[in-house]
Amino acid sequence: MRAEHSGSNGVARRIVGRLGHSLFLALSMGAVLVAVAACSRSPSVDGDAGGNSDWTTLGNRQHASRPNEAITKNADGKWVDYNPPASYDGSAAEDNVSVAMDDGISITLKLVRPTKAGKFSTSPLPTIVTFTPYNKNVGDTIPLGGGINPYFVSHGYNHVLIDVRGTGRSGGAWDPFSARELQDYPQVLDWIVAQPWSDGVIGMWGISATATTSLFAASHGHPAIKAVFPIVPHGDIYRDVVFVGGQASIAFLPAWMGAVTLLATVDPQFYSQPDQYLSAVNQHLLGLNQFLIPRTVGVVSGAEDSAFDNEYWATKAPLEVSDGLKVPTFVVGGLFDIFQRSEPLNYEALKNHTTTKLLIGPWHHLEAATGDGLPREGVPVLDHIALMWFDRYLKNMRNGAEKLPNVTQWVWGHEHFSTSSDWPNPHAQAARYFLQSGGRLDNTAPTTNPAPSTIIQQPVNGICSESTLQISLGLTGYAPIDCFYKDNVAQTLEATFDTATLEEDMYINGPILADIWMSTTAQNAGVVVRVSDLYPDGSAHALTSGLLTASFRAVDESKSRYLDGEMIQPWHPFTFESLQAVGSGNIVKVPVEIFPTSALIRKGHKLRISVGASNFPFALMPLPGVVDSAAGVLSIYGDVAHASSVVLPLVPVGQLNGGGS
Repeated sequence: MRAEHSGSNGVARRIVGRLGHSLFLALSMGAVLVAVAACSRSPSVDGDAGGNSDWTTLGNRQHASRPNEAITKNADGKWVDYNPPASYDGSAAEDNVSVAMDDGISITLKLVRPTKAGKFSTSPLPTIVTFTPYNKNVGDTIPLGGGINPYFVSHGYNHVLIDVRGTGRSGGAWDPFSARELQDYPQVLDWIVAQPWSDGVIGMWGISATATTSLFAASHGHPAIKAVFPIVPHGDIYRDVVFVGGQASIAFLPAWMGAVTLLATVDPQFYSQPDQYLSAVNQHLLGLNQFLIPRTVGVVSGAEDSAFDNEYWATKAPLEVSDGLKVPTFVVGGLFDIFQRSEPLNYEALKNHTTTKLLIGPWHHLEAATGDGLPREGVPVLDHIALMWFDRYLKNMRNGAEKLPNVTQWVWGHEHFSTSSDWPNPHAQAARYFLQSGGRLDNTAPTTNPAPSTIIQQPVNGICSESTLQISLGLTGYAPIDCFYKDNVAQTLEATFDTATLEEDMYINGPILADIWMSTTAQNAGVVVRVSDLYPDGSAHALTSGLLTASFRAVDESKSRYLDGEMIQPWHPFTFESLQAVGSGNIVKVPVEIFPTSALIRKGHKLRISVGASNFPFALMPLPGVVDSAAGVLSIYGDVAHASSVVLPLVPVGQLNGGGS
């Protein structure tokens, strides 16, 4: 949550009370990112299609964009706090249970069952399942990595936590979300369903990577899975975090891969079964050499098999298989989460063929994992929401979970949660604002030909920025330094463009496109665009950002998202074949995808757009790009023929709820 809302005492309290847990979670979670009008209406699970805006969807590797079928039913959904008394007073665990896969590799799991007065239920119970790369036994010591959830157990659920292949006590080599790992899921689920303590009904639950494994498991249609509750899952890890805008996440990727391997070798239960432990560690280290190190080197060096989008990255994207997920799903995300881009996309991909809900809070990754600050404004703690979801769809209790708001978003500036019937917001209208000479930003196309704005292309701007907060999973936010929530420091090396002081509130909700006309004295350039709420005191409060390497500017228009006939979310192929040379002195348009946000710019404030050349350590060009862009001067144009602009999704302020506007 933003530092200025906590104050120095709040920051100190959070550091003392939670930093140890957060450091673990940073390792473990970081370890594992054509305008067409809706001319027809078709039924959906949650309600009728329709709406006031002409949105299209965003396509993916397999499918083109299509008209958005907006959800209109349940627009008046309300939050309720569901917290029935616990039905069990204890639990019993069975650890290091091995299940043999079809290739002979042993997958290891932990089973926790509820007890009452020291005895198990005489009837089989539904089971919550979590596939984890974080090492199931580490969660015994620090319970924040998507481990066993005692709240579920006390309310009548078994919980099974499984070390995925190549992690923890499981054998094999780790290749996250690989085809082989996905083949293991149904075999383990079959084993669970066959046990006498299982009633044959399963719910998938997890945080971060374990949320993503939940989506994958459910997308392959196992009949026992009846509901999913993923907290901060990715949808397309290549575009979300590994290679945002054609630049490598040098902070995230090595930490992700290395920390999972480390967690696999740090086992609090070493002495209980040392032979099994040492055998697994040997296989994990082999996987480090076979996969982790070569893949990391390939991304950083720009190797074609690693740094470009291809089938390898497609298999790790739940959005590519979301058509197969047919059970009710509740997605939780954060406005500053590392998977900020995909959390609403996961909702959108599911909403028309199963009951789906979306909650996006004022959170970075660590905060979202626990629903920091909840309960708040009627939104309950995450465990209560998840229990309501599972009781409804695993136990068939008529508790009204389906009547919860379809979409709940924190809105910056409004500083409240606001609910809607759908995402993208059905009432949004596309508005194009132009980057003008003199640092102005307005909705009138330029009529003159002023000189371009120029900045130096240096590769390490952005160290003290909201982007660093995101890529650190929020760890930097625990320091009492406000530049991780404000853009002023980063903008000292960027060109800034401000609206006039607003005479009325401006409500932005959704993805944003920046069409930046630029040239460089080098051979290539990065283009970074930040969106800020400029307060009267001059502080630029970070809202969202986007970046793109100019040579990756190719757009597949058939897969891009449109609003009212305006492209608002481009689909960049990021393939080797789609590369387009820039060259020194050539003026080219760079369409930058800016990740979705929800923000109210208050009357008396200004909207600021800034354009820079780097966003380090959030992302850095692979080595060839660093060389090609070195020591260049970036020019940003705002003339008649080269009118740089942004396309904003503006929503009537009257659509806000939750505290008033």
